[in-house]
Amino acid sequence: MDLGLKDRVYIVTGATRGLGLAAARELIADGAKTVITGRDADTAAAVAADLGPNAVGVAADNADPEVAARLIATARERFGGFDGVLISVGGPPAGLTADITDAQWRAAFDSVFLGAVRLARAAAEQLPSGGVIGFVLSASVREPIPGLTVSNGLRPGLAGFAKSLSLEVGPRGIRVVGFLPSRIDTDRVRELDSLSGDAEAARERNAAAIPLRRYGTPEEFGKAAAFLLSPAASYLTGLMLPVDGGALHNI
Repeated sequence: MDLGLKDRVYIVTGATRGLGLAAARELIADGAKTVITGRDADTAAAVAADLGPNAVGVAADNADPEVAARLIATARERFGGFDGVLISVGGPPAGLTADITDAQWRAAFDSVFLGAVRLARAAAEQLPSGGVIGFVLSASVREPIPGLTVSNGLRPGLAGFAKSLSLEVGPRGIRVVGFLPSRIDTDRVRELDSLSGDAEAARERNAAAIPLRRYGTPEEFGKAAAFLLSPAASYLTGLMLPVDGGALHNI
């Protein structure tokens, strides 16, 4: 199936590892060009070089108010425009309610929530008809995850923002979509498993609760992201797509 991604340009944040990188890799594999970001300039440049000539790496912190304008300008300068953004950011700190400090809440709000809102808002102002804004969120949007209080607090609010944005920009032909990954086999998920004290046992226990009885691969997430961000999904907007092997219990 031709997704229609050839020569389309996407900004993908948090794309030097994990789900952001998986999405960027699949977008490029189908012919797109990407501006990828990471916190470290050398890492971003190295990952972009590995992805090939259709990628450029930029050091960026989603919490920085100046980042949105800089990334859009980079896409225009290097590739002549942009057709979409995928907003991904590293997971906020794990912990129970009593363990999370005010400073941790503020830092997570700035990077996970407000940074995403800024970039989405800037993209919405400049995207052409046919453009798309995507959010990498979490299954915690629909079911709170024990021990991930900050994610449980921020991700659902961001999903609500995404839905509101989809209603506002839809008449201009711009789509807004979200992804709800669960147990995808990334460094972040392996780190969370290790917090139990026995990562292997935690993985077995978590996999047993997934209907497909296994963790997803980054490639599987990337392919789902590439499709939903592509022109092939042109009549899909305002939705949150679980990429979870059936782990969510709701319809």
